[in-house]
Amino acid sequence: MNMREIQKMQQRLMKLQEELEAKQFVGTAGGGAVAVTMSGKFEVSDVKIDPEAFNAEDIAELEAMIKAAAKDAFDKATDAQQKLLSSATGGMKIPGLF
Repeated sequence: MNMREIQKMQQRLMKLQEELEAKQFVGTAGGGAVAVTMSGKFEVSDVKIDPEAFNAEDIAELEAMIKAAAKDAFDKATDAQQKLLSSATGGMKIPGLF
């Protein structure tokens, strides 16, 4: 692989990374009772809770579901990032690119 090909790959990777960071990933828990939206930059942008799914005595359960939904969103964003890197480089590991 020559320098020109590497530079072209880097530019493509940067564009794909920008697109990924702009995407939103929604993680859910409790059958959708809790939803956490996270960007491709792993920033939480929204949390939705179905008020009918919980009462005051269920706070511990609600907290656990929020953590589970956040992890689900994080896992989806991480998976998308790994797929992007793999497709952009053809599966090659290039030191210094990531």
